[in-house]
Amino acid sequence: MAGTSAVFIPADFNHASPVERDGLVWSDSELSMPENPQTLRWKPPLDSSLALEGLEEYDPPAAGDARYVNKLGIAFVYIGKIRGWVALTDYA
Repeated sequence: MAGTSAVFIPADFNHASPVERDGLVWSDSELSMPENPQTLRWKPPLDSSLALEGLEEYDPPAAGDARYVNKLGIAFVYIGKIRGWVALTDYA
């Protein structure tokens, strides 16, 4: 996706989404996923994953921030190392 943050969804996500799917598959370790999901800082839900990209303008994300995206029905965690949002499939 164009924008300030990347948004990663599961490879087998079979619902409509505004996220580009370029065929690349990343492992949890490559995405630097947190080992303990209990340490996430949950922020208010968002309506669309497109809103994840523009948060830097008014609510800059920090590593470990998590948000549920209503239209996709999944949550995302912000990974500071990759400057991107990664879907939390265990929290769908």
